[in-house]
Formats: sequence, structure tokens, C-alpha cells
Amino acid sequence: MNDWDITIDSLSKINIVSNPDNEPVTIQGYADDMKCIGTGTDAAVFQSVKVPAYAFKKYAKDKAAKVKIEASVYRILGDSPYFSTCFDAKHDYLVLSYEEGKTLFDCILQGTHIPEQVVKDVEDAREYVRGKGLNPRDIHLKNILLQNGRAKILDVSEYVLPGNDFRWEHLKKGYEEYYHLIDGNSVPFWLVETIRKWYNQRGKNFSSFDEFTKIVLNLLFKK
Repeated sequence: MNDWDITIDSLSKINIVSNPDNEPVTIQGYADDMKCIGTGTDAAVFQSVKVPAYAFKKYAKDKAAKVKIEASVYRILGDSPYFSTCFDAKHDYLVLSYEEGKTLFDCILQGTHIPEQVVKDVEDAREYVRGKGLNPRDIHLKNILLQNGRAKILDVSEYVLPGNDFRWEHLKKGYEEYYHLIDGNSVPFWLVETIRKWYNQRGKNFSSFDEFTKIVLNLLFKK
């Protein structure tokens, strides 16, 4: 028996439900020894007070097939400073190393400085992923941790998919050209969420990323 197996009963009390339109999952149920530390569009991540060294990424029932996929990606990536360690894969959840730090999403909300080293680390991590025969995609503000001034990337489930979603390229361009305008200032949650939703629907509402950026800047600074 592994030490993380003591969480099986607690995790069974929690149900994850996916939502349409790329919205975060809904969490149903409760376990008093489990703390939710993150939510995405397919899964939620929990930390146990009993075994705090681990993070438990539990998928929505209709997304559970991604557990095996993500576990296989972690096996291919191997030991790397850029990613978490995957210790086990159950039917609907992964057992990962718990990683300290704030997501870049929270850094923006709280006005925490994001150093250039983070951008360099993500670039290096993407090269590392390609060297393993995988495709680094779905890299965005909620999937990057600021950890002791360096980057730690979360959620590798889409690295088996083809194509470039350009999320990182757009984020990198935004950092290089515009981050200095907000560096050190907290940005309201409603504003960050509005921008996130606009970005996810940009293909419908904007002719190009540059047009999207112009609208966002007008919203931020009311030009």
C-alpha cells in the first residue's frame, strides 16, 4: 500500500462535473481533509492534510480517459525540473507531487512580479518536450507556477495532440510588449476573467490577435 492510498475514501466523496464553453469544472461533495488548490476545464486538484506532499488531480467523469493519457506523458517526460512528478494513476485521478508557488494567473491578480526567467524557463521546457517527441500546448497563465523565481509547468494532458494552439506564443508576446504596463499592480479578477473569456472566443469575435490585444488595452487603460 502506498502512503497516498489513505486518501481513496476522501476522494470518492468528491465528484467533478465538466461544463460547456471551456468553463472551469464544478466540484460536488466534500471531504474535510481535502483542500481544493486548483480547477481547470477537465479536472480539479486537491491536497490532503494527511499526505500534503502529494496533489490529486481528479477528472470529471466524461474526461476520465485523460488520466491514462496524462500519466503516459509524464512517463515520457521523465525526471525534469520543469514538471511535476506523477507517482500513480487511478481510474479518475492522478497522484502528483505537490508544487509550491502561485500560478501566473494569481500573480496577475495579486500584482506579484513575474521575472523574465519564467519566460525563459517555459521556452526551455518546450524545447525539452519536443525533444521527447511530444507537442507542448495548452500552456497558459493557470498552468504555470512561479516557484522560487522559476517556472514549473502544470497539466501536460494535451502534449499528445497535434497542432499549435498559440496560447504560449500569445502570452509571451503579451509579456514582452505589455507586461511592464501592469507589473507590480493587481488586476481585478472580473477584468482578468473577461479577458480570458474573450481570448477563448477570439476566433468568433476578433479578426486577429492584434485586434484582440488592442481591445484589451483599451479596456485596461480606457484609451
